[in-house]
Amino acid sequence: MKGTSFIGNARGTEGGPRFAVASRTDGQPLEGRFFAASEADVDRAVSLAAEAFRPYRDLPGPVRATFLRAIAEQLEARRETIVPRAMAETALPEARLNGELGRTTGQLRMFASIIEEGSWADMRIDPAQPDRKPAPAPDIRSMLRPLGPVAVFGASNFPLAFSVAGGDTASALAAGCPVVEKAHPAHPGTSELAAEAIVAAANETGMPEGVFSMLFDEGIAVGQKLVKHPGIKAVGFTGSRRGGLALWRLANERPVPIPVYAEMGSINPSVVLPGKLTAAFAEALFASVTLGVGQFCTNPGLVIAIGPNAEFLKAFTEKMASAAACPMLTEAIGATYLQGANAMAAGATALVTPTAPGAPTAFEVDAAAFLRDPRLQEEVFGPSSLIVTCRDEAEAISVIRSLEGQLTGSIHATEEELRGVGALVAELEDKVGRLIVNQFPTGVEVNSSMVHGGPYPATTDARTTSVGGRAILRWVRPVCYQNFPASLLPKELGS
Repeated sequence: MKGTSFIGNARGTEGGPRFAVASRTDGQPLEGRFFAASEADVDRAVSLAAEAFRPYRDLPGPVRATFLRAIAEQLEARRETIVPRAMAETALPEARLNGELGRTTGQLRMFASIIEEGSWADMRIDPAQPDRKPAPAPDIRSMLRPLGPVAVFGASNFPLAFSVAGGDTASALAAGCPVVEKAHPAHPGTSELAAEAIVAAANETGMPEGVFSMLFDEGIAVGQKLVKHPGIKAVGFTGSRRGGLALWRLANERPVPIPVYAEMGSINPSVVLPGKLTAAFAEALFASVTLGVGQFCTNPGLVIAIGPNAEFLKAFTEKMASAAACPMLTEAIGATYLQGANAMAAGATALVTPTAPGAPTAFEVDAAAFLRDPRLQEEVFGPSSLIVTCRDEAEAISVIRSLEGQLTGSIHATEEELRGVGALVAELEDKVGRLIVNQFPTGVEVNSSMVHGGPYPATTDARTTSVGGRAILRWVRPVCYQNFPASLLPKELGS
């Protein structure tokens, strides 16, 4: 591995801070020494993206679609090197990462199909009416047009599907926006392999140089420079609230502010009615909470249990206590997990006490105590869940009303109970982006209907999603053309 940034078709300098990574499973050093991008690297990458913007924007949708499909093919051709490297850098299992690679290539192909079909651009045509009275009507046409170069930040917990070639990159490229990626420092080798695939696909399909670049960074300095660069027109981020808000502030302090589409986590309330408070439900909840060592933004971190729950609590406690600790994505994430679990134990009863990074933890509190302590709403990123015991639906509604914005909200109930959950659904809908019945939020389907977003602070813009067909709409704006000759119109509007 060369370890330098990707600046269009070239590689960056070795002048920035140098860093390396070790295996998350055995601690042994991994191949590669990586160099944080220099200020000149950042400027060159953004300048190339700006130069590529207009020629790339004006390519027909089917041509950009060919590029997206070529990326998918290049990634698949590198599966045998990408997956083992990602396993070593993240401690995620092979089956999970093979599935994530499939999700990554599936997203690319989904957006290829969307831009081939074309209706996403919302083209509208109102022909001229020269004889209209009392005044003629001009010819007016409009459509969604790309914003310009987009900065994308790789996520720690999804080294493929939310990183270099992930959903933000795929949707921005589909919209006609060049991408400058800031690789996550926890998995630089995986990032380099994915970047090689994108550059190879760009060259194979004749894309303008600068349509994609990737910058390495050992910390946050390169990302800050990228967001402040005047050539960047929007930002995509998946990570912590602290990180997302820091980027949002930087973007809004610019002379010309730009949108930051940040997904910043969630505790994903699950409301459980009496008929589902069973040992069987406890086992299913355990599987969701501990999936991927709980390192999902959709982890069910808050369970609102209505009515008697002794059987459920006993079974859930036993399952969580019996599970062994597993390596987390990074040492820092493990330390933060323990810190958050210990803070939770200060305000709630620990059913399973925090013992080590990656060891499951569980807590219980009654509704009144939960409502008194806003700290109990803080996300514990890892295999942890807080059970809030409610005497009745009224208490559950009070708990829901107290919550911040969330990505998801779930209701677990019997068929008979579902006939009477209208009030709970109404309360949850005001708080979340995705409502779920009798399923868990972990596992985000990628299709045209999916919404992976929610009211602040789950995201910085509740009107958007980072997963699914609508994700493309973050990178565009409406443009209207009045009285334009066909020769000057975008090709899509010229008919």
